[in-house]
Amino acid sequence: MSDREQELTRGEIDRVIMMAWEDRTSFDAIRDQFGLSPGEVIKLMRREMKPSSFKMWRKRTQGRTTKHEARFVETDAGDQPRRFRAKSQRG
Repeated sequence: MSDREQELTRGEIDRVIMMAWEDRTSFDAIRDQFGLSPGEVIKLMRREMKPSSFKMWRKRTQGRTTKHEARFVETDAGDQPRRFRAKSQRG
């Protein structure tokens, strides 16, 4: 577990999970807000979720262009505004 992962509060971990599940939130947005690399997000998700939920999430995110900022910019939708937080996230 990285130093940054150890510093996260329960509320921040819950927000990272919520953002990771959301299709339009990229790994880059999670890195900007929480300082976690995509690999660290994957480790966090594996640790915090049931194995079946983790497998379902990985299947959804693998290859999805909206989860990777560089790939998203190359698509037709690349000029659309991006959301950096989940709808239910406060603040």
